[in-house]
Amino acid sequence: MTLKNTWFETDSRFIPGHYQPATLIDLALSRDIDSHRLLRGTGLFHDDILAGETRLSPQQFLGLIGNSRRLLDTDDSSFLFGQRLLPGHYGPASHALRHAQNLHQALDTLVQQQALLSPLAAPRLVLDEKHAYIYWLDSCGAGEHWRFLLEASMTSIVAMSRSQSGQRLPWECSFSHAEPRYIEQYWVHLGEHTQFERPLDLMRLPREFLAQSWPDASATAGQVARQEAHRQIEQLGFASSFIDCVYRYLQTHVRQAPNLEQAAQAFAMSPATFKRKLQKHDTGFQQQVDLVRKHVALYLYQIKGFSNEAVADYLRFNDAANFRRSFKRWTGSTPNLIREMFNAR
Repeated sequence: MTLKNTWFETDSRFIPGHYQPATLIDLALSRDIDSHRLLRGTGLFHDDILAGETRLSPQQFLGLIGNSRRLLDTDDSSFLFGQRLLPGHYGPASHALRHAQNLHQALDTLVQQQALLSPLAAPRLVLDEKHAYIYWLDSCGAGEHWRFLLEASMTSIVAMSRSQSGQRLPWECSFSHAEPRYIEQYWVHLGEHTQFERPLDLMRLPREFLAQSWPDASATAGQVARQEAHRQIEQLGFASSFIDCVYRYLQTHVRQAPNLEQAAQAFAMSPATFKRKLQKHDTGFQQQVDLVRKHVALYLYQIKGFSNEAVADYLRFNDAANFRRSFKRWTGSTPNLIREMFNAR
């Protein structure tokens, strides 16, 4: 099956400058950062953003993030940026979040309207009997800015759910990186149940909080806003990035383990073009394969309760030793240690 070319890439100019980029610009300006220095090298002009005329590519947005990080040079900038992100002032998609009936509907909207609400980090929602889990995919090759985006994205969910529900929800946040020196920012913005050096960047919440009604929601306004936001996505011509589409393809075919040539054929490209497009997004085919296998393995361990042998069999590893070596390469830990970690939670 050949996939349609319905994705955005790192150089696709579609992000309104007066949406998320303006939120970061305003944060920097509030701390007396000069706008010319802030926008240097991005190809952007502040007057055009104020006029609502500018459309950024993810690449330009990442350049703006890089300048902001360097010029602000503070530990809290990603968290303050995240606090301002959602529901936001981004037209129908933001109205749909603001009038969501509950957290579940809000998270579904965030996933469906990712190109409008979170273009650089694609959220994924997974449920089991007791918990809801959210993790993010790097949509465009954020590189050194990925931690900034993760901190901002998790903060945006915590802040939105607190504002809309009227209470601070018991989120538990896990990060794969080591505990940073500015740990107090995580405690303040994400809560004290934050952990580091975990196998996955993940948020977890008891499932019962998903269905609790949000007091100020309007069902009619929310339904109309979701319809309008859906039409906006249709006008854009895409809902997710090239890398997100590759991830979904590999996830769907994880048990068949397609090779580079098969994947390229599915995307109607030559293997050389497919490789160049992956490199353009700061990734490679094997890197994406390993990421998908890692996520599927962790899902089977944590949510399905599979044994080591069952996970290895699901991923079509005939050799248990080979599976252990691969798993350690994906996660930095052994399958047994990961299962013990999940069972201890």
